[in-house]
Amino acid sequence: MKKNVVYIILAAIVGLLSGYLIFGSKEEPHKEMHEHIDKNDTSQKWTCSMHPQILKSEPGDCPICAMELIPVQRDEEIGSSDRFKMTQNAMALADIQTTVVGDSNIDSQASTVLSGKIVENQEANATQVSYFEGRIERLHVNYEGQMVKKGQKLATIYAPDLIAAQQELITAATLKESQPELYNAVRSKLKLWKLSEKQINAIELSGVAQEYFAIYATVSGTVSEVMSVEGDFVKLGQPIVRVSNLNDLWVEFDAYENQIGLFKKGESIEISTKAYPGVKLNTIISFVDPVLNVETRTYVVRAVISNKDLRYKPGMFALGAVKGMNISIDKQIVIPTSAVLWTGKRSVVYVKTNPTEPIFEMKEVVLGKQNNQMYTVIDGLKDGDEIVTNGTFTVDAAAQLQGKKSMMNRGKEEALKNNSGTRQDNEVVLSKVFQSKFKSALPLYIQMKNAFVKSDASLVSNFAKQILKKYREIEEFDLTAIEKKLLSEDLSMLKVLEEKQDIKIQRLHFVALSESMTSTMSMIDTFETTFYVQRCPMANNNKGAVWLSTEKEVENPYFGTSMLTCGSVIETF
Repeated sequence: MKKNVVYIILAAIVGLLSGYLIFGSKEEPHKEMHEHIDKNDTSQKWTCSMHPQILKSEPGDCPICAMELIPVQRDEEIGSSDRFKMTQNAMALADIQTTVVGDSNIDSQASTVLSGKIVENQEANATQVSYFEGRIERLHVNYEGQMVKKGQKLATIYAPDLIAAQQELITAATLKESQPELYNAVRSKLKLWKLSEKQINAIELSGVAQEYFAIYATVSGTVSEVMSVEGDFVKLGQPIVRVSNLNDLWVEFDAYENQIGLFKKGESIEISTKAYPGVKLNTIISFVDPVLNVETRTYVVRAVISNKDLRYKPGMFALGAVKGMNISIDKQIVIPTSAVLWTGKRSVVYVKTNPTEPIFEMKEVVLGKQNNQMYTVIDGLKDGDEIVTNGTFTVDAAAQLQGKKSMMNRGKEEALKNNSGTRQDNEVVLSKVFQSKFKSALPLYIQMKNAFVKSDASLVSNFAKQILKKYREIEEFDLTAIEKKLLSEDLSMLKVLEEKQDIKIQRLHFVALSESMTSTMSMIDTFETTFYVQRCPMANNNKGAVWLSTEKEVENPYFGTSMLTCGSVIETF
């Protein structure tokens, strides 16, 4: 009996000791983490990592999710209320890289690249019309792309008026000796209807009026449009076909408003196409549109290319490089495109304000022209500023989490400015067509988000496929460089969402898709319904992630039913 008691006491001691070693040690880091915080310090604030809108003057639990509150970094520690600090570990995990910017004397031979497409040379187009009224009995040229030569028969027409005119000629021919003026007048009338001397003489010699007459091509080229069909009754001057001479083509480029003055008629331009990589066409700018398109904020820069072998087709996309601009661009700061975040109303970068510590602040910049993968900065940065060039979205997410100025959290002063209804100079303007097509894909995105809530990988794939179809409709239109970039980012994510049937992989790509679509949303003028931008700070491996919803109540697509209500609304469209 005594032996059993001893064994029980020894087992209890061992159990207590094990429990202390396992669970007691876990409290030490927590203690160390907070031992530098003075809980009697009234200036210290506490917040929730999941709900940064919660601010308390003393530690405790979050009233929303019951998680333990964490201390808020005080502004005096980092020098400004708009600045925030990241840990070195977070910097390393997200591969955040920075670059010091400075004055850059751009080489005079640097090129400005424009995007555009090949179109028909309108000066070489010709519309073939009917020169008399009648019914088309036979259309000899009846499809687009058909080659025609000058003098080739286009159509055969039954023309009642022409029959009467022929009868007049036959009658006048018997009186040409006595009434030469009448005879000549009748022949001239037939010539106005484009009958040749040979045709008129044949009618006169035969003494028989013809019922059907041919219309011949007056130019050589390619049929670009068939404008009539067999059986149509055509009037005098009515178009039958449009013929384009494709031996010379126009290449029309879109230049942005901030590039006005860069391009001059007669300047050299080097043209390349995706269809023939490595092939360069050197020509000159033949036309610069004097009128700015008020919807797209662009103007047309045009060049003419020779196309004797017909290898280039209207509709092809093209790039044009203009070298050696005739303006002073010395001492301009240039930054990589990866450093810039577009919010619709502005373009922003993140500046590292302390050379030895990872302290950042968002800065708005005014951008000039784009040279390849670099932007020229007109205002907002100075020589020696250190900016984030890789991992910009992660830095922005950290700013959001800490309640600092970010893409989604504009700050009081800036919010008042943005609500004034005025547009800033560097606002990105999306075309009406792009906006309309993008908005038509949003209901499918919402359904896909709901599929994520249900953790249904197959349903996610199905909705991704439907959105891809909508996006490919957008691709058919003539898009600006910004629109193409927005579209390409979403397409790459959607293809993975469609192909992968693993919900974990799909959720990783849904993070990037949602960030991209939220950024595009901020560039849209108006919506027919209300959209809520919601964010979960624990998603994306605790880096945080956003999504769009039409319901204010949170249903988390990154965790589904396991953490259904984790998150909060950070912006409303």
